[in-house]
Amino acid sequence: MSVQLPEGVTSRTVDLDGPVHYFDFGGNPDGPLVVAVHGLGGAAWNWAAVAPYLTPHVRLIAPDLAGHGRTPAAGRRTTVPANRLLLDRFVRKVAGEPVVLMGNSMGGAISLLEGAAASDIVSGLVLVDPALPRPLLSKVDLRVGAGFALMALPGLGEAALSRRRQRVSPRQQVKETLALCCVDSSRIPPEVVELGIQLAGERAGDEYGATDFLMAARSVVKLLTRPRRFVAAMQAVSAPVLLIHGDQDRLVLFTAAERIARTHSKWRFVPARGVGHVPQLEVPEWTADTVLSWLRDESLLAA
Repeated sequence: MSVQLPEGVTSRTVDLDGPVHYFDFGGNPDGPLVVAVHGLGGAAWNWAAVAPYLTPHVRLIAPDLAGHGRTPAAGRRTTVPANRLLLDRFVRKVAGEPVVLMGNSMGGAISLLEGAAASDIVSGLVLVDPALPRPLLSKVDLRVGAGFALMALPGLGEAALSRRRQRVSPRQQVKETLALCCVDSSRIPPEVVELGIQLAGERAGDEYGATDFLMAARSVVKLLTRPRRFVAAMQAVSAPVLLIHGDQDRLVLFTAAERIARTHSKWRFVPARGVGHVPQLEVPEWTADTVLSWLRDESLLAA
C-alpha cells in the first residue's frame, strides 16, 4: 500500500553515493530555503506538523539521514560524522545555495557541526532540542538511561533491539516513541502520526535496521561523552543561532540548554514551556512562530 503524503509534499530521491530520500514541502519561492534535519530514529516526516505554518514564508525540504526513513545505509556509515558529511553533500547538490539548517535532537548536533564546518553554505541555525552534553551530576530519566545503557553493550544491544522490532508493530513503535518524546502526544495532528506509522511500516522488515540505528546511537553517545569537538564546533559557528528547548524534555535536559545559552550569549534562547523533546511536533504553530520571528529579526526573512 502506498503512503498518502500531505497535499503539496513531494517525495524525492538524490544519488549521493547511494540514494538519499527527502521530502520537498514546497513553500514560498521568495523566502529562504530551510533544510530540516531529524533526530535519532526519526525521519523527514518529523517536520510534517510544522511545515504548513512555515511554508507560506519559507521553502522547506527535509532529508532522511543514512539508515533512517527511506534512506538506506547502502554501505555508508550512519554515525554523526558520516551523516554530517552526507548533509553537507545534500545541501550543496540539492540546495546549491546558502540555507538555514533546522535540526532536532541528533539532527541538531549534526546541523551545528555542519554550521561550524561550512559557513559558506549555512546562513543560520535553528536548534530544536539538540543533543547536548549532560551537565555533571544531573538527574537521568530512568527509562532513557536504561535504554542507552543497553544500546551501548555490543551484542546485547543488537539482540534487544531486534527482539523489540519483532514483537512491537510499527504503530506501537511510533506511539511509544512519541509518548517518550512528548509531554502530551495527543497534541500532534493525527494525520501526521498516521504518516509516521505508515512510513515506519515500510522499514518493518529491514534486517539492517537495528545495526544502522545502533551505530548512530553509539556515535551520539560518543560525541556527547567526549564533547571537546562538539564544544569547539559551538564556538566556531559564525552564523546566527536560535536555540529552542522544551522545559520538560526527558532525553536532553533543559538545564543543558540553559547552560549552553549562558555560554553563548549571542544565540537566541527560547524555552518551550510545558513541552518535551519535539516541539515541532507537539506545538508546531508556536515553533513556527518562534522560528519566523527570529528569521525576520536576523534579516533572513523579509519583514
